Amino acid sequence: MFLFLLAALSSCSPRLSYFTQDLYERNRWSDSELKKIQFYLSDDVYLRRKLGDNSSEIVEGKVRVVNGQKIEEIYIPRSTPGVFMFSPKANRFAVAFENGSDSRFLMFGPNPKAGERFVLLAKDWERSTGTVTYDGKEYEVNYGAAFAGLMVDLRRIDRQDRNSRTAEGRKVD
Repeated sequence: MFLFLLAALSSCSPRLSYFTQDLYERNRWSDSELKKIQFYLSDDVYLRRKLGDNSSEIVEGKVRVVNGQKIEEIYIPRSTPGVFMFSPKANRFAVAFENGSDSRFLMFGPNPKAGERFVLLAKDWERSTGTVTYDGKEYEVNYGAAFAGLMVDLRRIDRQDRNSRTAEGRKVD
């Protein structure tokens, strides 16, 4: 009984795989098709930015005081679902992981060092941090976020791409 229940539950859970350049090229999805795909984040991403003394405009991020400095933090946990917003150029995806402003997105693209997986892109990586734009503001991310990638449920995508039906049979009148 327990094995049956375990098998039933596991068949319902998503089978997440990394979204890769090869997968993208094989399927040749348009932007409208990409908007129908549920993406997931592979690893935790922490966004941090220092606030000036006069900054008081914090909407949904958490503010902490570290060594006398105000720091705004936004945490996006692994497995957070995201949606494709737009593609500013070839092989670049803007993906949003929260509701609200359409400017709350992160950029992803294929990385040859990560097996052509679509991973978080930053303006630049310097030592242990990168700089990303989120909600129109610049944030720092730690180096570990460089390999945070997009994941998809391949079984669900396969079901969407397949047009099938079951014949009910036909009887003599």
